[in-house]
Amino acid sequence: MAGKIPQSFIDDLLNRTDIIELIDSRVHLKKAGKNYQACCPFHNEKSPSFSVSPEKQFYHCFGCGAHGNAIGFLMEYDGLTFPDAVGELAGLHGLTVPHDQPQHQQGSAASADHYQLMEWAARYFQGQLKNAPSAISYLKERGLTGEVVKQFAIGYAPSGWDGLRQTLVRSAATEAQLVELGMLISRDGGGSYDRFRDRIMFPIRDRRGRVIGFGGRVLGNGTPKYLNSPETPIFHKGKELFGLYQVKEKHRSPVRILIVEGYMDVVALAQFGVDYAVASLGTSTTSDHMHLLFRTTSEVVCCYDGDNAGREAAWRALENALPSLQDGKNLRFVFLPAEHDPDSFIREYGREAFEQKLDSAQSYADFLFERLSRDLNLSGEAGKNELANKAIALIRRVPEGFNRESLLTKLSAQLRWGENEKRLRDIFRRQEKEAQQTTAVQPQTGKIKLTLIRRAIALVVQHPQQAALLPPLPDVLRTLNQPGINVLLSLLTQLHNNPMTTGQLLEHWRDTREGRALAQLAMLDEVAVGDNIQQELEDVCDRLLDLYLQQRLATLQNKAQNTGQLNPEEIQELQFLLTEYKRSAK
Repeated sequence: MAGKIPQSFIDDLLNRTDIIELIDSRVHLKKAGKNYQACCPFHNEKSPSFSVSPEKQFYHCFGCGAHGNAIGFLMEYDGLTFPDAVGELAGLHGLTVPHDQPQHQQGSAASADHYQLMEWAARYFQGQLKNAPSAISYLKERGLTGEVVKQFAIGYAPSGWDGLRQTLVRSAATEAQLVELGMLISRDGGGSYDRFRDRIMFPIRDRRGRVIGFGGRVLGNGTPKYLNSPETPIFHKGKELFGLYQVKEKHRSPVRILIVEGYMDVVALAQFGVDYAVASLGTSTTSDHMHLLFRTTSEVVCCYDGDNAGREAAWRALENALPSLQDGKNLRFVFLPAEHDPDSFIREYGREAFEQKLDSAQSYADFLFERLSRDLNLSGEAGKNELANKAIALIRRVPEGFNRESLLTKLSAQLRWGENEKRLRDIFRRQEKEAQQTTAVQPQTGKIKLTLIRRAIALVVQHPQQAALLPPLPDVLRTLNQPGINVLLSLLTQLHNNPMTTGQLLEHWRDTREGRALAQLAMLDEVAVGDNIQQELEDVCDRLLDLYLQQRLATLQNKAQNTGQLNPEEIQELQFLLTEYKRSAK
């Protein structure tokens, strides 16, 4: 494993990044006072509750509670892991991500990065293909050229049990890594063996081109026909698409992207010039897939078999796509004849005929109403009302805008309610009201009781640059009987002579129990009572010192009353405290 990314690099990266510019490149922001706002990209809403602060370099949704800095936004919006989000930001600034040296290195192979090991595995499979006549024969029978095989780095996993293991394993650490990456399977009695055997191997790459997993197509009649890598620290089936990296290599801004069901479909289409196809990885097309695709293109076309299974897969894809259908985004469906898949269809009829089918694809609106109207009697009011309720439940998931309005207009026409859409609007409002009553998502900040310590922490988190100017507080304050005092002192220690933004400061608390509470306090309104933040911070610190002195005075007095014994230092301290309080009382 590669070492940990240094915190100093992360701090510098956040310092270089303008969160407004980053988020606005994905979600259109509007100026609202000193902050910017938008409808939240993480849940459906009518009015904007998503706020981004340029001063704090931090975002927060007062509706669903989503929050974070630039790194957190990339993780949540783009579906990236933490290292990938850091890498994405670093790439924007032309930086290379450094890593601390791992503590326990066991040779170069033992300290290999996950991605490096997967790349080595891909090269191993590619090398094996040259010496596998049966695999080469299979690829030729499928009509694949050497050029397209090379483009997708297709390889072959030999039929033996330990070919990959013998090639890559040089230590126990590397073997454990390969097990974790799903390339080896542990034996009950110890040791391991290759997961993929006697299969055509398709490397799966992430959006940065790194190998993160494999799909293996069996030669012959074995089962399963396709075997995919399991879920691993770097591979998540519901978030990745086979062929997307190759599409983006060919097209900087693809006009449309085609979703098909199999690896071989993607490869065969690319060979015939349809080089904008991707495939889900042995799973349904997920909402994460759709979100990713609509960030890459404005039109997605789903191509499925015309049988029941194909139409069910299309319906799941449509349901998952609805929240991503913002204005300017379009989804369409193509259903092939039962005897064909994209691979066989394009080989029999050619590229032109295939793309003509894509051009005449069914709109998502037509497919939606066709599916919902199935088995309903629309000649009577009962059937019409049932269709209206079912359709509106789905239309509500489409972001507010032209697409949603078009669906409502089309639904009205489908119901033959003419221009009188009031009935639809009434149903829409009723469902919205019922949803609000059942979910009742309220701003988290409204539930916080603002104690002295919480107010102090909120002031520090919201104004870290002013807090950095405070003199160090005495460490004895850690004994103060106030929940949260240690968190406050830790924050001030972090900031002492090291000013940061809110986003940078909270990055240090990522994945901690306190991190979410700090994020809530970061966006809490009405913490400061005036404009002099520095004075308010000093006043809070003075109040805490007073509380400590009161607590210490009570402790010494109780000890004197209960035991009658104080050492000379304690007697002197008690006298000093009593004198101070007599003076302050005048």
